[in-house]
Amino acid sequence: MPSIITHAAVPLALWCAADRGRIPPRLLGAGVIAAMLPDADVLAFALHIPYADAFGHRGASHSLLFALVLAVLAAVLAFFGSRRPWSAPLSSGSRQPWLAVLCQPRLAPTTAKPTLASTVQAAAFVFVCAASHPLLDALTSGGLGVALAWPWSEHRFFAPWRPIRVSPFAPQFFSARGLATLLSELRWVWLPLAGAVIAWKLIHPAPAAPRDLS
Repeated sequence: MPSIITHAAVPLALWCAADRGRIPPRLLGAGVIAAMLPDADVLAFALHIPYADAFGHRGASHSLLFALVLAVLAAVLAFFGSRRPWSAPLSSGSRQPWLAVLCQPRLAPTTAKPTLASTVQAAAFVFVCAASHPLLDALTSGGLGVALAWPWSEHRFFAPWRPIRVSPFAPQFFSARGLATLLSELRWVWLPLAGAVIAWKLIHPAPAAPRDLS
């Protein structure tokens, strides 16, 4: 697995790519938690659950179904948990790609309940963040693959190309191996995402603030 810190890179990159205020702090926090949460399954080692078990490390919690469950939970919390939306309401006629939608300017806060569209947007953001965790793990150089298709299949998947060094567990993290892992993650995760954010900002600059003509 990449280190727990690096799993936060995807929600942070989406937040940086979005226009100011488009992804509010609560939704960003939910995305970061969703991106890190699958690694809570390391508790399986303390419970003597085998690594290769469906509920072992990189098992059920690294499935797309788990990401979907987190997305549904986020949608429920966004819709019923507050009278202020987690994300900006979208027009009913919008057909833009999901990333373009995330990067639109956020509308002014309102006391109205979140719309269905804004709730779906929050769920989509959390799903992408959660699903990014097993996809990054599949790019690592060691361990077992990820059970993306659980519960329909317990097969562990790896990407054909695996450039990211696998992270050691906590006792060995503060070592030469841990430093090598962080450098690998900087090269293959943080720098490419930073480059993608900069490119997105250059292609889609933030809209100019309206001038006061009074």
